[in-house]
Amino acid sequence: MSPRVARRAAVSVIVVATGISVLAVLLVLAAWRNDRTIESDMGTATAEVLSAGSLRSAVSFVTPDGVTHNPKLGVLYPTNLTAGQRIDVEYARHEPDLVRVAGRDASVAIVPAGSVIVVTWFVSLPALLVLRRRVRTEGS
Repeated sequence: MSPRVARRAAVSVIVVATGISVLAVLLVLAAWRNDRTIESDMGTATAEVLSAGSLRSAVSFVTPDGVTHNPKLGVLYPTNLTAGQRIDVEYARHEPDLVRVAGRDASVAIVPAGSVIVVTWFVSLPALLVLRRRVRTEGS
């Protein structure tokens, strides 16, 4: 591998690792923004979990005006839910499709996002060190 190719590879590793890190931070910020939106005009309801997964769970709930809502994107913070379970949810009254499991907030996104950042750099730094050695070795 020529020093020029090694340098380009190193820059690529840095760009990808930085991009992944930025996306993880943006994910937490988006969750925080969603929480602020919900808290600014919060309604509460009891919902039925229609389907449950680790990344997306579908729920159905009725607002005080008698309208049944089944948010297309599911409920925020869906971990440890099971189909058929009845849960309390909090939603933005002006946007009832924005709904989260009651008592959960963006803080539950910090550990997974932080883990993604740590693993990304745990893999990237050794790769950068190897590329740096190749640049030095072949460049001399």
